[in-house]
Amino acid sequence: MHTIEPYYSWTNHYASSADSKSPFYQRTYNETSYQTKIYNHYIHPQWDEFGSSTLVLKILYVDYDDGYAIIEMLGEWNDCLHNDIMLFKRNVIEHLENEGIIKFILIGENVLNFHYSDDSYYEEWFDELTDVDGWIALLNFSDHVLEDMKFIDLDSFFVMGGELSELGWRTFSPDQLYLRIQDCVENRIGLIG
Repeated sequence: MHTIEPYYSWTNHYASSADSKSPFYQRTYNETSYQTKIYNHYIHPQWDEFGSSTLVLKILYVDYDDGYAIIEMLGEWNDCLHNDIMLFKRNVIEHLENEGIIKFILIGENVLNFHYSDDSYYEEWFDELTDVDGWIALLNFSDHVLEDMKFIDLDSFFVMGGELSELGWRTFSPDQLYLRIQDCVENRIGLIG
């Protein structure tokens, strides 16, 4: 796992450690020492911890004018044992929401497993965004992770699957990716509404 780096090609557009509105503002990274672990596996030092012992993330891009954030994740999303959604919601998402972010693109190709508990934090997050025409899109999560999420009806809160499971997102600029995801979300919401 130590070789899996967060996507770095957008750092000329955005760095969360240099963004005074980011929950990771002024965070420093030791590139010569691997200290953070998920279970007994060291992970690359560029990932950001937010309180979970099994899941880390990297805010790849934030656009405060258009109100969206792109967040890459690594590890095991474990609500059952560690209440990761509570930590994610309280320590990262609420911070971004307070800065006007209402649209979230979560990249999950490195999320290995999902262990569920209840959906109260998901419902709370969804309700906050519904009032302001926001949304949460899951991009490139593994099929087995999506199936576990669907099992407790989290697809009621997230836009997921279909094209969002297969999109080669690294070929886009942040703005292009946002527009592509927004188009997918609006098409899905239009079909539902």
